[in-house]
Amino acid sequence: MSEIVGLVLAGGLARRMGGVDKGLQLWRGQPLALHVLQALRPQADRLLVSANRHLDAYAAFGAPVLADPADLAFAGPLAGMLAGLATLGDDDWLLTAPCDSPHPPPDLAARLLEAARPHGLAYAHAAREHPTHALLHARLREPLAEYLRDGGRAVLRWMQARAHGVARFDDEAAFTNLNQLADLHG
Repeated sequence: MSEIVGLVLAGGLARRMGGVDKGLQLWRGQPLALHVLQALRPQADRLLVSANRHLDAYAAFGAPVLADPADLAFAGPLAGMLAGLATLGDDDWLLTAPCDSPHPPPDLAARLLEAARPHGLAYAHAAREHPTHALLHARLREPLAEYLRDGGRAVLRWMQARAHGVARFDDEAAFTNLNQLADLHG
């Protein structure tokens, strides 16, 4: 029986936030990454966090923490996705959400799974593409590793070059990104 494994993507450099560790910044009294973990908890069989700094702080949230593969440190969301895919069984799915979108839809996993089943891959769309809100099948490990080895970093480009599904959502606010420190106080 396959599992859905939720992965919060918190491994970036947060350049638009002045280089602070974005996932640990407080929003409404708790770290951004913790908001996302809590939202994914009822949608996944187990949870993980992708982070490259302050690993102990992330581990305190109660989910295993994965760093990017050594040769891909800070190589972007796809490096975190690859680290997550490496933990899966052969029939499992990886549900990803970025740490700076603290309120993903409660039906994100279900709707992505419906769109992904025929292809092994789907991402969310609400007014525009949200490729880091995605569901990837374990069989994408090697194709993703190859893309990254070849220097690829663009999430949407990699996804759109493969057979994929798109889960359409009406609620754009569920995908709002908090990319700047000022966004945390608004």
